[in-house]
Amino acid sequence: MKIKSATGPFYPILTCFLLILISLSLSRIGLLFVKPHRISTLQDIVQILMNGVRIDIVTAAYGVAIPTILAPFFEGYLYTKKIWKRFLSIWFCFLFSFLMLMETVTPTFITEYDVRPNRLFIEYLIYPKEILTMLWNGYLFQSLFVIVLTTVAGYSGFSFVKKMTEQPFKWHPVKKFAALPLLLVLIFAGSRSSLGHRGINPSNVAFSTDALVNDLTLNSSYSLLYAVYRMKDEADASAMYGKMDPQKMIEIVRNTTGYKNSAFVCKDIPSLRYLPATENSGKKYNLVIILEESLGSEFVESLGGLPLTPNLEKLSKEGMWFNRLYATGTRSVTGIEALITGFLPTPGRSVVKLGKSQNNFFTIASLLSSRGYHTQFIYGGESNFDNMKGFFLGNGFQQVIDQKDYDHPDFESTWGVSDGDLFNKAHNLFSRQKDSPFFSLVFTSSNHAPFEFPDNAIELYETPKNTVHNAVKYADKALSDFFTKAKKSNYWDNTIFLVVADHNSRVYGNKLVPVERFRIPGLIIGPGVKPMVYDEIASQIDLPTTLLSLMGISGYVPMLGRDLTQKPKDLPGRAILQFYKYQAYLSGNQMIILQPENKIEQFEYKQATLFPVKTDITLADTALAHALWASYTYQKQLYRLAAPELLSFSNNTPISTLSKSVAPTKAGVQNRSEILDNNTLHCVSGFHRNGNNVLLKFALLKKILSGDLQ
Repeated sequence: MKIKSATGPFYPILTCFLLILISLSLSRIGLLFVKPHRISTLQDIVQILMNGVRIDIVTAAYGVAIPTILAPFFEGYLYTKKIWKRFLSIWFCFLFSFLMLMETVTPTFITEYDVRPNRLFIEYLIYPKEILTMLWNGYLFQSLFVIVLTTVAGYSGFSFVKKMTEQPFKWHPVKKFAALPLLLVLIFAGSRSSLGHRGINPSNVAFSTDALVNDLTLNSSYSLLYAVYRMKDEADASAMYGKMDPQKMIEIVRNTTGYKNSAFVCKDIPSLRYLPATENSGKKYNLVIILEESLGSEFVESLGGLPLTPNLEKLSKEGMWFNRLYATGTRSVTGIEALITGFLPTPGRSVVKLGKSQNNFFTIASLLSSRGYHTQFIYGGESNFDNMKGFFLGNGFQQVIDQKDYDHPDFESTWGVSDGDLFNKAHNLFSRQKDSPFFSLVFTSSNHAPFEFPDNAIELYETPKNTVHNAVKYADKALSDFFTKAKKSNYWDNTIFLVVADHNSRVYGNKLVPVERFRIPGLIIGPGVKPMVYDEIASQIDLPTTLLSLMGISGYVPMLGRDLTQKPKDLPGRAILQFYKYQAYLSGNQMIILQPENKIEQFEYKQATLFPVKTDITLADTALAHALWASYTYQKQLYRLAAPELLSFSNNTPISTLSKSVAPTKAGVQNRSEILDNNTLHCVSGFHRNGNNVLLKFALLKKILSGDLQ
């Protein structure tokens, strides 16, 4: 009673503050038992719990701030006391419900993503149909448990606060307002939890190289709300990793392609370069990219995994098989971003979902459609998921096939029709495509939780049926059935296929960036593709440039990925990996990891382990430049195709033909010297800045004649 009388109208608020701290600490202790093998020492446990209290104080301080401010104005007065009691009860009802909801969903989220709920949690909420179906089919018990506990927490919070406010607190208004400044100082101090010029953030309490261990120090409400807060910065990597002069950044990323700086021919599109093809038969080959959902290396025996993909392994003997291929991220849209656009990853959302990239953003579909290709996306689910349909149709894809276009599928799951139905549809479409070459992106979904596929389709690897291992085995069988039919088809001899994963199954581990969890299988198979094993490090962003080269498609592209059929031998393989808020740049066996708050660390990567080493400033600059380039290019909309003349010219164009085509006009003579002196083209959204294409041709001709265009 002494505490109650001493704190007066602030007593219910203080009590709820303490209950929040106790509840979140108990939840954190419980989570220590979810992944006990990740906690190596008693000191780790102490760090998690002690630093966790700091984060919980921040959360509780924000939670009670508004009631604390309002209490002196509304509590205990004749005309406002009923409103105040109702407001306070409802406020803490929702607060306790939210905190309980986030903590109870955390174990399942950690199992799936190996981190506490973050912005992925928000992104998935905009797809209620898919999420509710997945929860019903795969997580029914957990979902009911969450609903019950959240409801109990909300009701308890409402009832508890209502009971505490039944009797008014006899404090004079002067006393209430006199206490308010002190309470506001305490709330401000608690919410910052730091004497520095910046308030606390997750990096302040991070102490482990294991991202999950660091996340256990947080609470899930804080983790989610901080992620939402940081989303305003996610499109600008410099806000997370540091700044660099744009010209220096551009020069660095150009140099890592293996091309001379003079090969980059457009000032307005700084990464635009001429990509010469290795194949020169003159044929127009079809291109089919089969994007396999969550097919990590742990499911492929030759990559050190389980023997779940024997059919893919058999196919690998017939084409270019990648032994050390790495995904750029952990989401399907990130894989799509890398494979279809060649764009580098960022700590923010994929360009598939961002506003400035919905039109006039480079994709290989836009390049191929300009060459007379029919371009299509074939999916078994709803193509509006992750904004795929909008992005594709705005950037070169002419046709989108999704779930509504399957008349009588044999099997439908949470995420759409089965892989078998998907491949049957694709095969039928390819067989009818005779008038023009085609490019098709085929995106599978059977290997996605809750792992549903047709009964009796395979001999189960394990029981029960709906497990990731069985789903992978079914996906492999469906892929094999497709290739069996494709090899007997009218399109087989004219088609190059890429089979590749969008990302690994579940990316987790006790490292800042779990490199092995980014390793994925990849196979290019088709006419002119010699059977081989590519043993160097490769990235998803290298695949579109390599595919165009194998197809005989020469042209100007803004992609920074390397053509792996022509990569200089002295240039080490490299991969760029985005993991949560960290970005890693792997070059040979050296890895730079960029972290929020401008922290950079270097490691030697060998035997699937990261060993700390002294930071190489040059390599650190290279990593930072690649992280910043993607944000810079997106914001300024510099990732696009150039003028039609650049797209149509190639090094195979006879000089005499070029000479005739660039006969000077009066307008050309007036401005030509400026363009030639600068030795730089100006390209804006497919048109020359002044509308004078003659100038562009003269600049291009000068580069060809001088031998600078390589």
